[in-house]
Amino acid sequence: MSLTATVKDELARLQIERVSARKSEVAATLRFAGGLHIISGRIVIEAELDTGIAARRLRVAIAEVYGHASEVIVVSGGALRRGNRYVVRVVKDGEALARQTGLLDSRGRPVRGLPPQVVSASLTDAVAAWRGAFLARGSLTEPGRSSSLEVTCPGPEAALALVGAARRFDVGAKAREVRGVDRVVIRDGDAISAMLTRMGAHEAVLAWEERRIRREVRGTANRLANFDDANLRRSAQAAVAAGARVQRAFEILGKDVPDHLRQAGTLRLEHKQASLEELGQLSEPPLTKDAIAGRIRRLLAMADKQAHETGVPDTEAGLTPDMLDL
Repeated sequence: MSLTATVKDELARLQIERVSARKSEVAATLRFAGGLHIISGRIVIEAELDTGIAARRLRVAIAEVYGHASEVIVVSGGALRRGNRYVVRVVKDGEALARQTGLLDSRGRPVRGLPPQVVSASLTDAVAAWRGAFLARGSLTEPGRSSSLEVTCPGPEAALALVGAARRFDVGAKAREVRGVDRVVIRDGDAISAMLTRMGAHEAVLAWEERRIRREVRGTANRLANFDDANLRRSAQAAVAAGARVQRAFEILGKDVPDHLRQAGTLRLEHKQASLEELGQLSEPPLTKDAIAGRIRRLLAMADKQAHETGVPDTEAGLTPDMLDL
């Protein structure tokens, strides 16, 4: 089961006792999932949902809270849209329900955003409105760089109302228009967890957080592995370059090399892939990393000085472009 289906299944099973919260959820579900239609001069309400359990929840709430009967029509999926869809329709009392839920104002005009009683309701009712909107048109993607919790909105006014409701309980959401479709998007991982928790999807948020942590740990491990691998490559590259310079230094100086510098240079040539710390341990007597590095630097400096005085190529003459790109 996808994350979206998991969240919607849990939300649809959530028991809500507060009547005002149930009203807000119904109003938001009808606003985001459906619309008002005039058939034979009569207002009909239709709400299209993608899960049967969400459709049953809406029907039960309409009957228990408002006392109106409804019917469900199952629409089979096609080539463009897979899976069945469930259309909850209120025909007989459509206009009465539209007025009760705030989908029609006092003058009988359709409300473009969320109903005023939902916008100005309590915090609990604002959360219920988000729950209804998500059941209607919500989606949740896998945690990661492009993770998001989205709700597709019927218009910009509804999107702004939903953003305002999220702001009331300190969750950052943004309204966006993507290819002519208004959406409300939450991308921050902590904000997504907070919204799922607020709506009541406690089991789903645990599953989402587990996947999020697993992905973050895997990403951190990969970054560290790549970092270590790059460091090893750079260290080996530097050691090879130093070996080439030492070889050229011996050619320039010939026999005029102090014994302690010759020892350090010879170790570098004999162990081209070894680190400076490893070279120090191979020395007799053992030397520190800084000591072996200092001796190699003095050897190279002595050779470069003599090369410049005699007009011959210095120790860097034998380095390739790959060795110089450090």
